[in-house]
Amino acid sequence: MKFNSYLFGAAGLVVIPACTGFQSGKELPDIVFILSDDLGYGDISFLNPESKISTPNIDRIAQSGVAFNDAHSASAVSTPTRYGIMTGRYSWRSEMKSGVLDGYSGALIPPERKTIAQILKQRGYNTSCIGKWHLGWKWNNIEKGNDSIDYSMPITDGPTERGFDYFFGFSGSLDMPPYVYVENNIPTSLPDRITAGNNISAGNPGYDGAFWREGPTGSDFFHEECTPEFFRRARKYIEEMAAQDKPYFLYLALPSPHTPILPTDEFKEKSAVNPYADFILMIDNEIGNLMKVIERSGKSSNTILIFASDNGTAPWADIKTLESKGHSTSYIFRGHKADVYEGGHRIPCFMQWPERIRKSHTVEQTICLNDFMATFAAITGYKIADNEAEDSYNLLPAILKPGYSKKIKEATVHQSVNGNLAIRKGEWKLLMTPGSGGWSYPRPGKEEEGLPPVQLYNMKEDPSEKINLQAEHPEIVKELTELLKKYIEEGRSTPGTPQKNEGEFSDRLLFW
Repeated sequence: MKFNSYLFGAAGLVVIPACTGFQSGKELPDIVFILSDDLGYGDISFLNPESKISTPNIDRIAQSGVAFNDAHSASAVSTPTRYGIMTGRYSWRSEMKSGVLDGYSGALIPPERKTIAQILKQRGYNTSCIGKWHLGWKWNNIEKGNDSIDYSMPITDGPTERGFDYFFGFSGSLDMPPYVYVENNIPTSLPDRITAGNNISAGNPGYDGAFWREGPTGSDFFHEECTPEFFRRARKYIEEMAAQDKPYFLYLALPSPHTPILPTDEFKEKSAVNPYADFILMIDNEIGNLMKVIERSGKSSNTILIFASDNGTAPWADIKTLESKGHSTSYIFRGHKADVYEGGHRIPCFMQWPERIRKSHTVEQTICLNDFMATFAAITGYKIADNEAEDSYNLLPAILKPGYSKKIKEATVHQSVNGNLAIRKGEWKLLMTPGSGGWSYPRPGKEEEGLPPVQLYNMKEDPSEKINLQAEHPEIVKELTELLKKYIEEGRSTPGTPQKNEGEFSDRLLFW
């Protein structure tokens, strides 16, 4: 496969400026996309000078490539973020307006919606998904109830029917039953036991990092082995693909450091902070081992390696203990997982591509994980149709040219677990809720009386979201409200023909 002398962005044909350095005759890059689960912005030592957790291998990706300093997941929780990565579209345009799927849920992505794996497959890639899917599929016989699932039969509507040549993983989060590995479409074992759970909730998290829910468990499934097993399979896949004359896309969707927090014996108490910090040390070490395999493959120069998180840190990381040890998992940002505040969705996001990113640099523009669909399309010469990747922007100019200052995107929309939206344009961020929209104070339905219905923050002057300026700048509130309405009504935030959303919106979650 060769590079074309043109690239396609979300709005169509893009002329390549001379500064990009693209030349004809170059092979398409291999792509490894690592998505961690519930890892905070402040948990990466490259981003947090005062971090008590050392992440040298993750840091190395940033130090040799691009660090997106204002990167965001599409949502403050898992499923909607993964929907955005796979489709280049905000999840609140789908049938699911809030919350997440569970391990028994049906497929959220309909068959007719093209995914990032499908566009890469169309461009000649071998595609693989290893890890946590959390976008739903159909278990055999589930229509008769969860207890009636026939685990001896194939699943349908899973990753292999959404563009992946190979899949190994499980359906929901690692604390959601059923605890059964699926390889391609076939469960790898039958449940032989019911794993006991314990009772904690977002409203009263306490601390139980080893938490998972009760449920049927496959005979080959052990929670503490999942993260190492996914890394083992990822290394094997890279080694196998290195011998083939075909580009590959590996989506390595980690279930960690999400609960259950289970560092291996080698890393227990290694951080001298808490088990969550130990777990991150383990993940960083595994990433270092994966990077060694990429380097040994002989193709590392033309391999894109991306590391990101799906949202901010969850309360079960034992945030109070982390803070008592001097570690801020959200860095200077307010809130944590589930919130529409920055701590819910501002994430670590780094990209390495030695052949094209020859000078390490930072990108200060606001980006979203949705944007990688249009970016990969641009890299591979895929022309995005009007009904594809409606909320995805091509980041290549900022990736390939240090100091690129031309605005790539107009605005970015954020979403809380409760479905509340916020919109960020330049230095201004408007939250369409009086509180967090998530799990931190003020929680939905428990906001203080007298709080204004919306919040407006100047993110340049007040990145910690302490001073609500909605009363001082009604003109900005109006401007951003109208822009958000436009994005909703037109079914897209990128230029193009208006598209339809699915499902019904609740005004309660959007506007006052």
